[in-house]
Amino acid sequence: MTCLIDRSGCCSSLSGMVPRGFGEDGEERGDRAGGRSPGGTAAAEYVKCPLAKVFPVYGMGVWNPGVTEAAIVPGADVGDAIWDALRAEAKSEAEKEPILSSFLYAGILSHDNLEQSLGFVLANRLHNATLLATQLVDIFSEVMARDAGIQRAIRLDLLAFKDRGPACISYSSALLHLKGYHSLQSYRIAHALWNQGRKVLALSLQSRNSEVFGVDIHPAAKIGEGILLDNGTGVVIGETAVIGNRVSLMQGVTLGGTGKEIGDRHPKIGEGALISARVTILGNIKVGEGAMIAAGSLVLKDVPRHGMVAGIPAKLIGFVNEKDPYLTMKHGDQQRDRGENPEKTVGGR
Repeated sequence: MTCLIDRSGCCSSLSGMVPRGFGEDGEERGDRAGGRSPGGTAAAEYVKCPLAKVFPVYGMGVWNPGVTEAAIVPGADVGDAIWDALRAEAKSEAEKEPILSSFLYAGILSHDNLEQSLGFVLANRLHNATLLATQLVDIFSEVMARDAGIQRAIRLDLLAFKDRGPACISYSSALLHLKGYHSLQSYRIAHALWNQGRKVLALSLQSRNSEVFGVDIHPAAKIGEGILLDNGTGVVIGETAVIGNRVSLMQGVTLGGTGKEIGDRHPKIGEGALISARVTILGNIKVGEGAMIAAGSLVLKDVPRHGMVAGIPAKLIGFVNEKDPYLTMKHGDQQRDRGENPEKTVGGR
């Protein structure tokens, strides 16, 4: 469980909201540097902050996806579960809303695979007088067809939006409508082009991404898979930023430099972190695996593994103690209701 102790000794608990990262061998991965559990004597130093105001509820209940991550690992002998689900949803929606049948056919049902469908959707969102839609479709399709990493990432991102996005009602709604998903996949293509040496085209896509979606991600940034870019509006991610797998970022997040640095100057976000709305993280600092940053915080120092921080500047207010904090997303006062010793809970890691 996650537990906070304020100066009055009250304990508020929180089921973990963010995912932990695991390698394909099942072993834990992520930044473990700087992660240290607080002792009982340190509890009194935590700032008093009502939990409901720190971490808003992004979902309720037990995590129970219809498609698991294992079903979309390259080489898995199960077909393309995500694409099958998308087509089934599109057919069902076309029957319910005939006025959208041609839209659903053009975006999903007329294509052979997710890569073709996504390329079509992005090209129609990003084209302008210079970047023609037909040209963009060809570029996007070529990049995705040749990059197995992107093929995996676009599916794991869809899974993240469906399972962790409170407003995402289906895979097809994310693919066709959610600009957080669109801007993230536009970045992935621009990142591949940047690595191919096609930097001018990559920067052009970055510019269009910013103009159309209000999301500015430098194509040189490194972003893992299974990412939730919820809403996306106002997100800024700098050139040397690194984001691990299964990270959730809300609207208005800035991963920026301090203006005084050159070279590697942007934040490094560990796997499974939750970065809430309007958070600003500045400089080449580390946010540990499974960390949680409260809305509106200004982070200027490293955040320990599974640490919870809030404020301007951000201060440590607790730790996430669950083994798999992303499996359940229900918040509440379960710990206090059970009458457990708050000192023991916080100091027990």
